Amino acid sequence: MPSTFKTVSVVGLGYIGLPTAAIFASQKIKVIGVDVNQHAVDTINRGEVHIVEPDLEQVVQDSVEDGYLKASSKPAAADAFLIAVPTPFMENYEPDLSYIESAAKSIAPVLKRGDLVVLESTSPVGATEKMARWMAEIRPDLTFPQDAGDCSDIRVAHCPERVLPGHVLRELVQNDRVIGGMTPSCSEKASSLYNIFVQGECIVTDVRTAEMCKLTENSFRDVNIAFANELSVICDKLDINVWELIRLANRHPRVNILQPGPGVGGHCIAVDPWFIISSVPESTQLIRAAREVNDSKPFHVFKSIKAAAEQVSSPVIACLGLAFKADIDDLRESPSLKIVEMLAQSAMGKLLLVEPNIDEAPSNLVGLNHVELVSLDEALERSNIVLMLVNHREFYGVTERQLADKAVIDTRGVWQ
Repeated sequence: MPSTFKTVSVVGLGYIGLPTAAIFASQKIKVIGVDVNQHAVDTINRGEVHIVEPDLEQVVQDSVEDGYLKASSKPAAADAFLIAVPTPFMENYEPDLSYIESAAKSIAPVLKRGDLVVLESTSPVGATEKMARWMAEIRPDLTFPQDAGDCSDIRVAHCPERVLPGHVLRELVQNDRVIGGMTPSCSEKASSLYNIFVQGECIVTDVRTAEMCKLTENSFRDVNIAFANELSVICDKLDINVWELIRLANRHPRVNILQPGPGVGGHCIAVDPWFIISSVPESTQLIRAAREVNDSKPFHVFKSIKAAAEQVSSPVIACLGLAFKADIDDLRESPSLKIVEMLAQSAMGKLLLVEPNIDEAPSNLVGLNHVELVSLDEALERSNIVLMLVNHREFYGVTERQLADKAVIDTRGVWQ
């Protein structure tokens, strides 16, 4: 059956928005991508990409050349609008919805009767309803679900992404999607949109449950990672190899402990639990404790590096990896970057940064005479302390010979 959606607009062309726009365009749907970053707009319109994600550039290039994908800095009329903008938290861990508000108000002038608006950004419970109110303030000539229910002119829904960086294109297509409309008609229209490319199941619920579902998924993972990270701290103090311990414990048929690391990063797991905590602070003791454990892990790693540096007359520390996880360029909420920033501020020694997925060091580290972004080989040759922070594929080939006579701190268990 031909799609009723002739044009789809994706607002926010980052790590989720751009792949989503490209997938729709690959299905021969006209897509207008909108972003306030003019560099991103210009890059995409050349058929190139400004982020690292396997296979994405080819899909974008083909879609641009075929005329199905175009980027713009201003919204234009469409049949469906997907909001995929950042939702960070503020200094007090309260959610910052200013990007969603700005996006909602920017598309409101081009809305027409029958349009669908979907919030994809991971959001605290109630954010989609706020988005609908913001649009209604701009367009009193249209009706919205909060006032007109199933008879509204504009359909509004929430459909959180649930993809793994490095596998986004595949998981966008294959994973199930949870769709929460503000009314049954909203859910039905949103489901028909995602069924254009989703091969998994589109599961319908109400809007608040859909919002809470994504937060729950990532909080569950955060709690389990916190157990592994706390275990690693305990093992350090008891002189036990945590990697061997976990391997042995996981031989129990009902135990599956995750792997520890330098902390938890990224825009989802490191952020989403705070959205639940901010909504019901009196009932989230476990979720808060897990967040505090994971947030404290970079400081534990920093202390280990400091102890190693005190044993060397002129410390030269090779810091392997800055991204928040392996084989991507995303530095958001990265515990590895936080550790490096603490090292830079401490002036503990020379820092040799190795991050194969970026071309230049983060702006707050540029210009520091004791910090350099170098190749892996150069870092291993010049350093006397090697700090494994991110298990990028390039680092698995490091040999024992290259690590000989160096202090090694492996937060990922790559060389255990």
